[in-house]
Amino acid sequence: MKKILIYSLLAVVLSLASCNEDLIDIPNPNFPTTDTFWKSPDDAQLGLDAVYTMFYKPGSWTRWIYFRYDLTSDEGYSQSPWNELKEWTRFIYFNYNFWEGNAWMWRDHYKAIFRCNQVLDFVPEIEFDNQTDKDQILAQAKFLRAFYYYNLAIMFDNVPLVLNASSPDDTPAQNTEAEVYAQIKLDLQDAVASLPDQWDSSNMGRPTKGAALALLGKVHMQLHEWQAAKDALSWLVEGAGASYYDLVSNYKDNFMHTTENNMESVFEIQFSDVNPSGDGDEPNQNVGSNRAQFFAPRGIGWCDGQPRSWLVDEYKKEATVDGEIDPRLRASLFYPEIQTDYPDEKIYGRDWQAGWGTDCFFRKYQGDYYRDHEDYYSPINFRVIRYADVLLLYAECLTELASGTPPALAIECVDRVRERVNLPTLENSTLYASVVTSKDAFLKRLQMERSLELCLEGVRWADLKRWNLWDTAEGLNELIGRDPDFSNFVVGKSSRLPIPQSEVDNNPNLDQNPMY
Repeated sequence: MKKILIYSLLAVVLSLASCNEDLIDIPNPNFPTTDTFWKSPDDAQLGLDAVYTMFYKPGSWTRWIYFRYDLTSDEGYSQSPWNELKEWTRFIYFNYNFWEGNAWMWRDHYKAIFRCNQVLDFVPEIEFDNQTDKDQILAQAKFLRAFYYYNLAIMFDNVPLVLNASSPDDTPAQNTEAEVYAQIKLDLQDAVASLPDQWDSSNMGRPTKGAALALLGKVHMQLHEWQAAKDALSWLVEGAGASYYDLVSNYKDNFMHTTENNMESVFEIQFSDVNPSGDGDEPNQNVGSNRAQFFAPRGIGWCDGQPRSWLVDEYKKEATVDGEIDPRLRASLFYPEIQTDYPDEKIYGRDWQAGWGTDCFFRKYQGDYYRDHEDYYSPINFRVIRYADVLLLYAECLTELASGTPPALAIECVDRVRERVNLPTLENSTLYASVVTSKDAFLKRLQMERSLELCLEGVRWADLKRWNLWDTAEGLNELIGRDPDFSNFVVGKSSRLPIPQSEVDNNPNLDQNPMY
């Protein structure tokens, strides 16, 4: 009897202890979970805002992606004392887990895709009073997912397609480059159907129908699907979208914070210096760009990246109709003769420094026009797609579809870009008039016209992949002539980055890229 009483009391004590644990296991109402969030249209908008926040991470558009797109191409290079960073731009990859290169870009792109997938998974179940608002939130998420996968495909080729909100222990299967591009096209086609032609001023920076069609055109161009590329781009050049876009009269207006979101902007990432803080996921994170700090001349910034000097020679080959230097040179580069060419010119308020020697430095997207220094919080928006880019792409796909000679409209598109900076039309050029009578010569000239217009804007690497110049000895030698780093280029290997080895080691369904 005594034992029964003791056991009963023990059971009561244990029961009370269990109840107490249940009582203290209370969800934190200030920490939303997947189950408690995603209930209202406001939640949907906040979830979408979290996707936009990924623009402000070092692995996306504040820092490292420019090292891949600008410095690894034949337009730029690195003399950084940070050897691993410098080698990474020279096709020399000793460490497949190079944190600032491969790993951060992989991580931040998939983090952005995860946030897109959350929107696409949960927002369809939320009731909206206005169906258009709901459709446009989903369309933005589709565009942004396509945008991040496009950049992953350009950098890595073969990556996993993750199309639903994932869990930490997922091991997604690897997809081919063709499968990734197919999904990107589907997402962009969906986005085109619901995105508006334009947003009001309070929503500047969100993708429009024109941005989705321009990116879709770029995807088709990479796949050499010329007719489909023409069909996508034509809305902006010959269709109703042409009324929204044009070239601004002053080329430099495309790279200053005082003339942002102008008629030439097709898709533009918004930067600001209002929160000079860290770039983690804390509240009030930095929304400025680090690019100018890393590319400014020695003594002003870190100077981890520089433009190749052949660009100066190319700009100076052809004078404007008034006999002047192509003004795009002055807007794009600091170069040793700049104060001879323009006696009133300064470099961040300084004269050319003796220690700079014969080097060239980035000027495009630098803040020298309004201050004498750089920092990690540049407010200058990055124009991911400019209308000049669209016009030159349209000229390219029209010509690829033609036989014999380039179509008149293709020549007209190139001439619009040239005449904006007061260069003669191609037909009236003393150097390049003959290209208008030959499809092959016109396409070859387009390769240089694109660089002179768009150099150091993050498009050259995709251009080189589309043209496959490295597939022939002649083409590879052409690249080496402009950029000696291409002597390290290995055909079949160097056109893609190695996948971070930690990802390969942790995911049995993921293989390292060929030849790495």
